[in-house]
Amino acid sequence: MHSEGVASRSADSRNGNAGNAQPPTIDAVSLAIIEQLQEDGRRPYAAIGKAVGLSEAAVRQRVQKLLDQGVMQIVAVTDPLTVGFRRQAMVGIRVEGDLDPVAEALTAMAECEYVVMTAGSFDLMVEIVCEDDDHLLEVINKRIRALPGVRSTESFVYLKLKKQTYMWGTR
Repeated sequence: MHSEGVASRSADSRNGNAGNAQPPTIDAVSLAIIEQLQEDGRRPYAAIGKAVGLSEAAVRQRVQKLLDQGVMQIVAVTDPLTVGFRRQAMVGIRVEGDLDPVAEALTAMAECEYVVMTAGSFDLMVEIVCEDDDHLLEVINKRIRALPGVRSTESFVYLKLKKQTYMWGTR
């Protein structure tokens, strides 16, 4: 588990790019900077600059632009078990009608770490991180299932986390 890294899974309204038809254009140097930060989110700008052929100041400006555009986030990635969260689950949700209101309600829940609209058996997949089984039951039964439009849920409780990485690189 990484203690710090670059997370770029989020594509919601927090990134400043929601609703834009065109994603930001990212050149090869910016992609190389992202890869450097995926390896080590605390890597000094001077070291990144040396690796990608830019000055420290130029790297700092590019990183800030990538952050401002919502291309990436620099965050601490923790092992939930070590910080008091003993239960994780992926929950598949079937929705009647418009997915957006349900997805928005889920993104507002602190326990929902990952919300994605999908094609297939489920309309939404949500990763939930909870303190214990009672907390997980409360979130699913009292909050998720109570949302207007939620038709059914199926829970996949994590028994053991074998891999979680944010180092998929760039294309």
